[in-house]
Amino acid sequence: MTPLPTLRQLQFFMALVRRASFSKAAEDCLVSQSTLSSAIKEMEALMDQQLVDRSTRAFALTPAGEEVASRAPALLAGAEDLVRAASGRRPLEGPFTLGVIPTIAPFILPRAAKLLKKAYPELDLYLREDLTATLAERLSAGLIDAAVLAFPYEIHGVDIIEIGDDPFWFACAENHPFANKKSVSRTDVNGCELLLLEDGHCLRDHAIDACELRDRDAAAAFGGTSLFTLAQMARSGLGATLLPEMAVREGLAKGADLVTIPFADPAPARRIGVAWRHGSGRKEEAMALAATLKEALAN
Repeated sequence: MTPLPTLRQLQFFMALVRRASFSKAAEDCLVSQSTLSSAIKEMEALMDQQLVDRSTRAFALTPAGEEVASRAPALLAGAEDLVRAASGRRPLEGPFTLGVIPTIAPFILPRAAKLLKKAYPELDLYLREDLTATLAERLSAGLIDAAVLAFPYEIHGVDIIEIGDDPFWFACAENHPFANKKSVSRTDVNGCELLLLEDGHCLRDHAIDACELRDRDAAAAFGGTSLFTLAQMARSGLGATLLPEMAVREGLAKGADLVTIPFADPAPARRIGVAWRHGSGRKEEAMALAATLKEALAN
């Protein structure tokens, strides 16, 4: 019988691949660095292949390591689905890890949490807030069960159910030239100095594409790290910004004394959806979760 690496060894290895650091991977896995390093060396000995290139100071995988890294996530996800299927638990009963991007989490989760607690009292919901690219990696690796994301965004190996549209609003200080407008157009916005989120936030790309912004360099003049920062910067008169409707509804603009102006129809918008791994045993639960999130988004 061919000797096989353990699931624990594969988990350690994938943590190392994600973090590109033995110390950070060990921290994620809640073990010592020596324990993680020993487990990976044992796996290399078992396979008779070096997986990690230790000849350079920068982290790198060998060709064999790259091959293992490409195949291990599917094995780990399958093992997790097997355990869940054998547990006999009802949908959304027990632990469920949900990823949410920062431009959605604070505006939909408080309402959704109340609805979920009422509908699924046995649910133990664990939340992970991070950027879209990181959540996509964690979803593929089986580290989270589903993710609430904004689209369009190209992500492979997942199924998606949309739960609603989230239109953009133009937000500015009370002394801004557009402050008394009843609506704005994409053409109006192209002539403005806009404050947008920094690269890495999909909301930035959605705003640029949905609003058909021509001058991407001007849009990149300021890169905020959160919508809260953008609102405060707009309040100071450094420029206007674009806020998703869910943030406006939750009082973000009002709290910063900003004027919010809708776009003329058809209003630019991002699409909100729930994604889960294709073939995952948690499809039914992800869809039930999506239904509750849709209700929270609509109310």
